Amino acid sequence: MNAASSQLLQRYSALEYILLGDLRDVLEEPADAQNRKWLAAILDALLETLPYEFFLKEEEGYLQEVLDRYPNWANEVDQLRGEHDILFCRLKQLHDRVLSEAPFAEIAEQVREEVREWMRALIAHNRHELRLMQTAMNLEVGRGD
Repeated sequence: MNAASSQLLQRYSALEYILLGDLRDVLEEPADAQNRKWLAAILDALLETLPYEFFLKEEEGYLQEVLDRYPNWANEVDQLRGEHDILFCRLKQLHDRVLSEAPFAEIAEQVREEVREWMRALIAHNRHELRLMQTAMNLEVGRGD
């Protein structure tokens, strides 16, 4: 990944981190019309941010450094790459649900739990990527004598 792409990816990752913090805060607020607007705005921002972040991660080969060292880890890398689409689709569904015609007070608790579940899935995905990268870079495979 070139330096410009790397910097841009860092910015998108930082923005994602900030938006997730904002999302946590909004989920603690009362279920009213104002809260619904804030929730929708944060989900909008995530819907704009995530595709760019995923694109930059995949631009020159998703986790290519890992695959260069350990080609047999391709299934795990493919599974993580596939999670990008799943995470984005779930986020889009949540956004649509928040903007639905249903009274927010009636759906708020279920939406909140689904958003929390989505956040946990995204965080787990990011940690899995990081752990895989760290393992690949730090693993010393011994050679026989």
